[in-house]
Amino acid sequence: MLLQIPGVLGKDQVASLRRVLDAAPWVDGNLTSGYQAALAKKNRQLPQGDPVARQAGAEIVAALEKNPLFTSAALPHTILPPLFNRYGISEGFGAHVDNAVRTNIDTGRRIRTDLSATLFLSEPDDYDGGELTIEDTYGAHSVKLEGGDLILYPATSLHSVSAITRGERVGAFFWIQSLVRSDVSRALLFDMDVAIQSLSAKVGADDLAIVSLTGTYHNLLRQWAEL
Repeated sequence: MLLQIPGVLGKDQVASLRRVLDAAPWVDGNLTSGYQAALAKKNRQLPQGDPVARQAGAEIVAALEKNPLFTSAALPHTILPPLFNRYGISEGFGAHVDNAVRTNIDTGRRIRTDLSATLFLSEPDDYDGGELTIEDTYGAHSVKLEGGDLILYPATSLHSVSAITRGERVGAFFWIQSLVRSDVSRALLFDMDVAIQSLSAKVGADDLAIVSLTGTYHNLLRQWAEL
């Protein structure tokens, strides 16, 4: 499931984050790459332990925890602290698949990367090129979002970032281990949740059919969840 989540951060939040991020020290992005990614990757990142990156990442996670669309779609078990990247002229990231397992450098805990996420921190008019292209069974999808918007997609997806030809593209990226491992099951639960919310608004949450559907949703989640 490929899902755009608008307005994870407001424009003022994006501007505030950019002020501190732009002043921070950026390093070669391959410091955090796996073998395959390092062959295709050309960008810059903030060091994982940098205090600015930690604070900015905590602000993003706090916003995600309050976002009902993200929660419904991702069913997050663990969110790995966000990383930050920057693409300038001629920089990009060739086609690759993200590592299946990542390690939280603070806790040493490893997580399974069920979902990948990119939060855009530049406006589309700030740069040319830099599109995130994600491939699934329906073909290739080119993504270039407003600052503060997020794209959520299965970490199993082949994806790439096209080379920048003007300006710079700044963003946060991170991975989520979901309560529900299967993307198909997660998508079914998301569709059911959206339908329940829509019907509840029309007939009321205490309608017996809504109560029954809500029970079915939770029973499916109970069956599929991994804690």
